[in-house]
Amino acid sequence: MKYCRPIPYIDDLAADFPELTIIGAHPAWPWQEEMLAVAMHKGNVYLDLSGWSPKYFPASLVRYANTFLQDKCLFGSDHPYLTPQRWLSDFEKLQLKPEVKEKILLKNARKLFGI
Repeated sequence: MKYCRPIPYIDDLAADFPELTIIGAHPAWPWQEEMLAVAMHKGNVYLDLSGWSPKYFPASLVRYANTFLQDKCLFGSDHPYLTPQRWLSDFEKLQLKPEVKEKILLKNARKLFGI
């Protein structure tokens, strides 16, 4: 678990290799607040929202996904432990702007991966 901490590992890596795209998964639970800070500070760091049901997302994650990090959050379900259907069902219940939901589910990945 100690190597999953965003600070110093992901933060240092992102600073040392700014051309490298880094996608942090689950979003760095249990250090989610650190991951939000790293993603805010480093232009090459993104968040994959897999690993837990959106109904358990802390308010800070939802707030940042809906505002500052809306272009840096990506869909992920963690199948087979959390099926895409369940993740999407719980995701629909989040208080996110419709345009943000579309970014998270499709547009951000298209832009990031050039598809």
